Amino acid sequence: MRRYLRLALSMAMLPLIAATVLLVARPAAAASLTRVTGFGNNPTNLNMYVYVPDNVAPRPALLLLVHYCSGSAGGIFNGNGRDYVTAADRYGYVIVLPEATRSGSCFDVSTPQALRRDGGSDSTGIMSMVAWARSRYNVDPARIVVSGFSSGAMMTNVLAAQYPDVFAAASAFSGVPAGCFATTDGSLWNSTCSGGRLIKTADQWASQARAMYPGYSGSYPRMQLWHGTTDTTLAYPNFGEEIKQWTALHGLSQTPAFTDHPQSSWTRTRYGTTSTRATVEGISIAGVGHALPMSGQLAYAISFLGLDGTSTPPTSPPTSPPTSPPTSPPTSPPTSPPAGSGACRVAATVSAWNTGLTESITITNTSATAVTGWSLGFMLPAGQTITSGWNATYTPSSGAVTAANVSYNAAIPAGGSVSIGFQATHTGNAGAASGFALNGAACGAG
Repeated sequence: MRRYLRLALSMAMLPLIAATVLLVARPAAAASLTRVTGFGNNPTNLNMYVYVPDNVAPRPALLLLVHYCSGSAGGIFNGNGRDYVTAADRYGYVIVLPEATRSGSCFDVSTPQALRRDGGSDSTGIMSMVAWARSRYNVDPARIVVSGFSSGAMMTNVLAAQYPDVFAAASAFSGVPAGCFATTDGSLWNSTCSGGRLIKTADQWASQARAMYPGYSGSYPRMQLWHGTTDTTLAYPNFGEEIKQWTALHGLSQTPAFTDHPQSSWTRTRYGTTSTRATVEGISIAGVGHALPMSGQLAYAISFLGLDGTSTPPTSPPTSPPTSPPTSPPTSPPTSPPAGSGACRVAATVSAWNTGLTESITITNTSATAVTGWSLGFMLPAGQTITSGWNATYTPSSGAVTAANVSYNAAIPAGGSVSIGFQATHTGNAGAASGFALNGAACGAG
């Protein structure tokens, strides 16, 4: 499976290797990708690279940019992370790029050492890089952010959980929740997580993240999450699990406060604040596999991370309608099922395009007792036909549908939730399903 991930990413990312210049314990030459050695504690022998633009800001932001499996610092710098570099030239921020040196070039987000603050694995060396850059470039401590793709997205989640006092915001493309890839046998691969079969409640995911920095009681970074609905390398259900984790860490509902479609195949949901720099933001992209980011997407990440300026953004974002990168259409309210009654709630979000759609459904057990073995009935709009689904079995494929649990999510604890979803074709009506009932009892919205 690790070999498959490396092959898939090699094809999807097309990494390029940049020429580098060796630097020992002194600031990098401007406007070049430069290797740094002697930057501090580095238990797993990572490489460090830094990019400082010609017109670096007097008090620059710092972007930590983390590559994918089979990748490299040069590959992400010259490849699909290039828009970050162009923006650094414009806005004057510094970029630090760690590089994994183990076989396969994946980052460790699995071992006990990797999942503990200052635990002695990759994250420890990466934070040495951040400290090195902070001390040399007069970095604004309120504008240290992290972004990564695939393996780098998994590391982005881990770093934001372990070092919430360092990072202000994070943007993760095709990742998994912090701690999802945990193993105890020394392996760096967790097939249950990669396959989207590790399902937990929001509180369980939040507890797993908090355990990476025991005793911490402060706030967590703002989080932006991206995922393609047809990703089979780090399966799409991980997107919903990430949203659970980060909304819970911020004490937010999993019901979006804002939903829109910046592009026809995108569904963007915001939680908490609804501005461009929302507390938590998710972007689901229909019909796309493990190939993010694609052209134009980093403009949205740059804005979310607060890199499109030369000073610290306001602590409290404006509450007026959000401003977004170009091509953002008018907003629309979240898609939800009609209100009902009973000991359950259901929230549904639709992402539609041309003649297809995906629908993500979160079922919450609001009763005082656990549900063991469940089926969710609902009515599809006329013209919709389910073609595939995840985390449940669906029969029939149109009309009055029943989604039944699978073996790994049969139990819904009191107050807990499960996330399921499906892909469907439509003939013009791309509305959400309606009439949700859990084990025959009607469910409320939300």
